Amino acid sequence: MFAITTKMTKKHPAKVSYGLLVFIFVIFFAPFIFDLLNNGLGHLVSIVLVGLLALYGFILYLFFQTVYTVENGQLKIKMGFFAFRVININEIKKISNTSSILSSPAPSFDRIEIKHGDFGRVIISPKDKISFSKDLSELNPKIQNNLI
Repeated sequence: MFAITTKMTKKHPAKVSYGLLVFIFVIFFAPFIFDLLNNGLGHLVSIVLVGLLALYGFILYLFFQTVYTVENGQLKIKMGFFAFRVININEIKKISNTSSILSSPAPSFDRIEIKHGDFGRVIISPKDKISFSKDLSELNPKIQNNLI
């Protein structure tokens, strides 16, 4: 197996789809538009809206604080304060574009899939997919990189 010896640390921010944020916003708040227009801002509606605003703020935080770090032979995936997964770069087999909408640490529809180990896979959305995939391929030249 290929051994990784470099001590490179590089952070790749996630690409954020503003269309996805608008979609989530509409899902959260569209049901209240007709109620607000017809009945005004009641006590219960205002409480629900404050709760939804807090939840939407948390989603924004997660989206804009998603980062993929290449460090000490590992790919570390973090969404806000949640550490999602650590992948050994020498176990990565393939990097390719994907249109999968599966839940993942990818706050964008412009996603890539990383296959690793025997059956592992993760879908992410680095802002600069080419630079990200090149960094991984430099550390593990055996990766089948379908992005470059």
